[in-house]
Amino acid sequence: MNMTTLGIDLAKTTFSLHGVDQHGQVCLRKTVSRKKLLSTLANLPPCLIGMEACSGAHYWAREIGNLGHDARIMAPKFVLPYRKGGKNDNNDAAAICEAVARPDMRFVPIKSTEQQAVLSLHRVRQGLIRQRTGLVNQLRGLLTEFGLIIPKGRYQSTCKQVLEADRRLSALARQSAQARRLMTIPGVGEQVSTAIVAAIDPRQFTNGRPLAAWLGLAPRQYTTGGHIRLGRITKQGDKYLRMCLIHGARAVIANLRDKQDKTSCWLRTLITRRGYKRAIVALAARNARLIWTLMIKQEEYRVMPA
Repeated sequence: MNMTTLGIDLAKTTFSLHGVDQHGQVCLRKTVSRKKLLSTLANLPPCLIGMEACSGAHYWAREIGNLGHDARIMAPKFVLPYRKGGKNDNNDAAAICEAVARPDMRFVPIKSTEQQAVLSLHRVRQGLIRQRTGLVNQLRGLLTEFGLIIPKGRYQSTCKQVLEADRRLSALARQSAQARRLMTIPGVGEQVSTAIVAAIDPRQFTNGRPLAAWLGLAPRQYTTGGHIRLGRITKQGDKYLRMCLIHGARAVIANLRDKQDKTSCWLRTLITRRGYKRAIVALAARNARLIWTLMIKQEEYRVMPA
C-alpha cells in the first residue's frame, strides 16, 4: 500500500479512516473499532496521520507516534472548510485527511501525560470553585425562604478540596525550574506558571506577540483598503489561561501604590490615559510576551528602574 496521508475521525467506540496516496487517490476507507485501531495502524507503512483536537486526541497521538507514524492534531475549525457533503464520520475523516496535508496548516502540540495531569488538576480545581459558588448561592436562597440570613463566608468541605488542589499546584511550582522562573514576573504566581508550563510550547511561536494573540489578548483587526481598524481583544484561545493572566494583572495594579519602577510608572500613566480595565488587559498582554521571552531565553525577570 502506497498510502502517504491518513485522516482519522476520533470517536468513543468506532473510528473512521480515510487514506490517500501521493497522487491524492483514495486507497483506504474503512471503519474500525477502538480495540482494533492500533493494530490496524501498526500494519500500515509510516505516514502522516491527522486528527481533530478533541477528547482523547493527545492520547491517540502519543500511541500512534510510538508506531512510527507522524501524528498531527488540528483544531476542528481549521478542518471544517475542507469537508464536502453532509456531516458524517466518513466525510469528516476525508476532510481531516485533506487538511493535514496543507503546507500552511496550524497544528496543536502533542502534550505529554505529565502536562495533561497538571492541566487536569487545574480543571478539577476550577470545577470545585464553580460547585462551591453554586452550592453557597443555593443554600443562601433556600434559607432566606425561612427567614434565615447567614453571614458572609463559604466554610464547607469544598473549600478543603480547593485548598488541597492549591497545595498540589504549589508543590508542582516548586519542583519546576521553568515555573519558578516565570513566577519572578509580577502578576504570575503558582497557578499561572504551572498552567502556562503545562499548556504552552514556546517554540511554536516566533516571538511573544503571537503568544499574546493566541491567548486572545490582542485587539481584533479589521483592515480593508489600507485602513487599519483595531477593536476589542479577540478573547480567542484558552479562556482559562487568559483568565489567570487577567487576574494576576489585576492583583498587580491593586497593589501599585507609589512604586517607582518602570512598569509601575507605565501602569499609572496608562490608567490615567486609557482607564483601569484597559490597563489590566495591557499588563496581561505584556506578561504573556514576557513569559515567552523567559521560557525561550531561560532567564529570570529583572525589575527595570524608572
